[in-house]
Amino acid sequence: MKNFQRKGSISNTHVGRDFVDVAKTFFSSKGIKLQNNIRISIGVEEKHKEHSYDLGSYNNKIIVECKSHKWTESDEVPSAKLTVWNQEMYYFHLSPKEYRKIFFIIRDYSKYRKETLGEYYLRIHSHLIPQGVEFWEYDEKSQTAKKIN
Repeated sequence: MKNFQRKGSISNTHVGRDFVDVAKTFFSSKGIKLQNNIRISIGVEEKHKEHSYDLGSYNNKIIVECKSHKWTESDEVPSAKLTVWNQEMYYFHLSPKEYRKIFFIIRDYSKYRKETLGEYYLRIHSHLIPQGVEFWEYDEKSQTAKKIN
């Protein structure tokens, strides 16, 4: 049986929660105050359901999803995790048009592919990304982030 937990972490859930905190701190340093678990009504036509985003602001109309996914240990594509990214793109598509949509991801560079996981996703899955979704990569070493699309 394979263990898919990130090395050195208590659990993948903790890794995700910690990364949401990193994102919140980063945006706060840029003057953007966000709250955790913002709930927005999403859907098609008159069918709607509440969806919880990692971070957001009702006043400033911003929603943020955070993912700290990395290439696999053997430098392969983390296919199941990218399926989750595809799902998030669909949720962004269903969200209100007036909201700024940010996908905040960890910067993980593949020496083999010579690109980050975010760059790979943008190259391979651009047809699934709704117009206006911003991809931001966070560099753990420098504790900075930059927009990559």
